[in-house]
Amino acid sequence: MKKVTTIASLLLAALLIAAGCTSKAQPTIKSQSKITVGATSVPHAILLELVKEDLAAEGVELVITEFGEYTVINPALADGTLDANFFQHTPYLDDYIANSGEKLIEAGKIHIEPMGVYSEKLDDLADLPDGAVVGIPNDGTNEGRSLLLLQSLGLITLKEGAGLLSLPADIVDNPKNLEFVELEAAMLPRSLSDTDISVINTNYALEADLNPIEDALGMENADSPFANVVAIREADKDSEAIKKLVAALQSEKVREFILETYGGAVVPAF
Repeated sequence: MKKVTTIASLLLAALLIAAGCTSKAQPTIKSQSKITVGATSVPHAILLELVKEDLAAEGVELVITEFGEYTVINPALADGTLDANFFQHTPYLDDYIANSGEKLIEAGKIHIEPMGVYSEKLDDLADLPDGAVVGIPNDGTNEGRSLLLLQSLGLITLKEGAGLLSLPADIVDNPKNLEFVELEAAMLPRSLSDTDISVINTNYALEADLNPIEDALGMENADSPFANVVAIREADKDSEAIKKLVAALQSEKVREFILETYGGAVVPAF
């Protein structure tokens, strides 16, 4: 009986190990002739549409899946629903990897979208009243990024050493007694009437017909380090289809389109 129990235990252990190995196996691109890329609409999906025919000429069919909420896009890449995604800047990707443990990597930098401050009630930040309500994104890196922008505009001071993961609790000087409301980034343009000012990512500003150059009361400099990237699974780092996708997005055609279409609201990062 003891021998049987031991054998059963060994078999169970082997099955558990095998199951563990299976669960950790990372999906890979099924076909080098067809890839599905997840993106938010502006400007990411627009840029992907711009290179769709170019990729077809290279033997790659590009399927674009648009998302309205970006928190679900990295999980869709990790689980194999997508072959790549294009919506996020490097710090957001790094933060997701650190918190999820997923093996995602950056395949190439494409553009920068300077974050801006918008309002339906004010024409100048100098008129911001005491106790004003300020809308900011509620996800880790974009929340910290928005607070760093507000600090650069002289509205708040963060504690020494506070960086990209800063929170309202890290504010040490708030001379106008600003009240911070944390919302999903996609909701900020729709909630402008409920705030005095809101810090909005450029892609969501553009989707809401806000012109960052004309409508923003303050913006990051064009040399912002938050380049938007194509992200992939580590297992697909040598994929020829991915290499062709990145090359197409880093082409002179895309550079000229960005400069002519967005006039500084979106800046090439290559």
